[in-house]
Amino acid sequence: MRKIAVANRKGGVGKTTSAVHLAAGLALAGRKVLLIDTDAQGHTARLLGLKPEKGLADLMEGRGAPSGAIVQARPGLDLLAGGKALAGVNRLIARESIRPEEQLSKALAELEGKYEYVVVDTSPSFSELGTNVLFYATEAIVPVSMEVLAAEGLVSFSEEIRHVQEYHALAVRWILPTFVDMRTRAKTEQILDGLRGKYGELVTFPVHYSSALSEASAWGKTIWEYKARDRAAEDYAKIAGAVA
Repeated sequence: MRKIAVANRKGGVGKTTSAVHLAAGLALAGRKVLLIDTDAQGHTARLLGLKPEKGLADLMEGRGAPSGAIVQARPGLDLLAGGKALAGVNRLIARESIRPEEQLSKALAELEGKYEYVVVDTSPSFSELGTNVLFYATEAIVPVSMEVLAAEGLVSFSEEIRHVQEYHALAVRWILPTFVDMRTRAKTEQILDGLRGKYGELVTFPVHYSSALSEASAWGKTIWEYKARDRAAEDYAKIAGAVA
């Protein structure tokens, strides 16, 4: 079972959109996938047009088994939703004196082997639960928008990942450029060149800017359900295909 965190400590870089489309793309390819939202904003459910009554907070706080908190989002794709209640989960983890970084792993242990892929969407800010995600996942995909501050923020997040790697086998699979807009070609190419110069082959296919992605989210649809011939649909299909 592959456990993939879609993570970055910078907000507005397309983490949730990328996590949803990676998970949905894998499901469309016939894989059995679980998408987990560890963000208190709970946006993954909204992007998929769902309003789950339960989610990750219920599981972490011992209110029932995983099967009672997981909902089917699409054929082959299940969701363990986030939401405001996760603020309490961060406090719960902070009170743990024995291996607090492994509380998420313990809560999800019952699901081991039941999915081919687990894709985890993360909070943009540092939190106890965010650290737990890095200790649960075995792979990380790091979205980076085409902004200088986002590229610079990747450096500090890379340091956090290296610290986790001293204790846990976490591999950074890809640096994922997002919001690539060739209308601002000079700036975009400068940032892409900088990323490739520093991270080399870790920098993967870019996801181009698309207004259709925002529109699809507003309707609770994936880009393939909303506008299958959009360039972003092609981009995310490539990414899901390469990950699979």
